Amino acid sequence: MTKMLTINELKFMYRNRDVLDRIAFSVRPGQVVAVLGPNGVGKTTLLKCLNRILKPREGTVLLDEENLLDLGTMEIARKVSYVPQRVETGRLTAFDAVLLGRRPHIGWDVTHRDLSIVDAIFKKMGMEDLRLVSIDEMSGGELQKVAIARALVQEPQVLLLDEPTSNLDLKNQVEILTIIREVVRDHNIAAVMTLHDLNQALRFADTFIFIKDGRVFVQGSHDIVTSLIIEEVYGLPVMIGELCGVRCVIPTACKIS
Repeated sequence: MTKMLTINELKFMYRNRDVLDRIAFSVRPGQVVAVLGPNGVGKTTLLKCLNRILKPREGTVLLDEENLLDLGTMEIARKVSYVPQRVETGRLTAFDAVLLGRRPHIGWDVTHRDLSIVDAIFKKMGMEDLRLVSIDEMSGGELQKVAIARALVQEPQVLLLDEPTSNLDLKNQVEILTIIREVVRDHNIAAVMTLHDLNQALRFADTFIFIKDGRVFVQGSHDIVTSLIIEEVYGLPVMIGELCGVRCVIPTACKIS
């Protein structure tokens, strides 16, 4: 049974500086949550705390009643997958790099099921032509797609993505976010992703968490994404309109030199 992710009173410090202060929210199965806010407010740090890449000073990260912060690295990897902003390269083919995502589930050897899961993800993401390409010969966008594919073959209960579209062109941005949303719904898992593009967030996320000064400024569904909230968080006046049935954020005080 897919489980609820609940974050309680999460606190993280770099030396003596508070980065995250009493962060609390929950994510239901089948839900995509967008974590929003300007640079430097702790969005990436938050994701790294959720799977214990960084160890919070206080708080819990519960998958139902199980505290992920008490588990070992491999146990967490069976439940949570993470896609960082920057992906390291090496002399692996894309197929081998994605297959590494099955590592938390592999026993003595790779099984037919492992290979089938990898094949299915390559097809779903339209990456068949990259299967035998070395990842150190790829563009940034291709490498990002490989990283997302590797996270998906982990079959996680929780998917964490840090700026998943940062290296992608417009077409690939839409394709990748559509795939993420489909996987979340079809497999009834939870996803938490940081984004800078508010219009992408409005189009693909169900719930929004605005971070300001290391704290949750406001959180909720589409109703809480207002021009007033955006100006408070980003310090920029905007208007919110609708185009082809999709809400859009438009800055109203940009100076172009």
